[in-house]
Amino acid sequence: MDPNGTLFFPGQSSTIASEVDLLFHFVLYLSIFFFALVTGGSFYFAFKYRKKGKDKFTPGISHNTPLEIFWTVIPTILVFIIFIWGFKTYLKMKVPPANAIEVKVTGQKWFWTFKYKEGANTTNELVVPVNKPIRLLMSSKDVIHSFFVPNFRVKMDVLPNRYTTLWFEAVEIGEFDLFCAEYCGTGHSEMIGKVKVVSDADYQAWLASSGGGSDLTPEEWGKELYKSKACFTCHSIDGNPGVGPTFSGAFGREETLADGNTITVDENYIRKSILEPQAQVVQGFQPVMPTYQGILKDEEIDALIAFLKTLK
Repeated sequence: MDPNGTLFFPGQSSTIASEVDLLFHFVLYLSIFFFALVTGGSFYFAFKYRKKGKDKFTPGISHNTPLEIFWTVIPTILVFIIFIWGFKTYLKMKVPPANAIEVKVTGQKWFWTFKYKEGANTTNELVVPVNKPIRLLMSSKDVIHSFFVPNFRVKMDVLPNRYTTLWFEAVEIGEFDLFCAEYCGTGHSEMIGKVKVVSDADYQAWLASSGGGSDLTPEEWGKELYKSKACFTCHSIDGNPGVGPTFSGAFGREETLADGNTITVDENYIRKSILEPQAQVVQGFQPVMPTYQGILKDEEIDALIAFLKTLK
């Protein structure tokens, strides 16, 4: 549980979070007040004016003009307050500052990819500097997803064949959960990422060294990529099949394809399966794997192949 959170929300980690929470609590406690008032009043009057005896009934009352004006005008004023307040907050959430850093976001089953104009490319980890506005330009390669960071109080549907946007400005350094909030298939619950907020100096250093992996052996790097590129959402390494075939003992194994042909899993097959996943689908599995073209570099594919070779 977030130590800075409340009963209803995690900690407030963006510039807009406090405004969203304030409006939420205003509506919540206003609703609780009127619920108690109406329910309590109903019980009170039901008891006070209940039938007493065989021939005793409540006297007829036609109406009460001051009371009717009161319960019409007051709720109308409150509705206008909530509307104006909510619309102002919506505009703040919708219109990013002119100096916002733009990151391209792509959602697909079942992971997020992030592309920076400086050339960095990440999966399931959005790295941003603290106290800097970030604008996300988002689209989907398959079905509807929804980008949701609870600590920032931002959420936006990510749609195929069109762009949607949102922006935020993180106010504290740390790691924050990123979820897909729209059911998108079997691996929906595994479509979880992180927003990593760092200092501006660390952000610039990260951009400069965004290639990564050079200090690891190919096998070790491949193991890291298996996790960071979300391969685990479909392919296990313990021998149990998931959405896709298990990676355990995969290299060198003979597989029967959906068209009845057989193939030996070697370097070429793995590479083709990563870049053209619909070309040679293993029998018994659905052709749902997305392509990693433009997401994985050649050296990253080589590292993944090296890792698969270690799995017996």
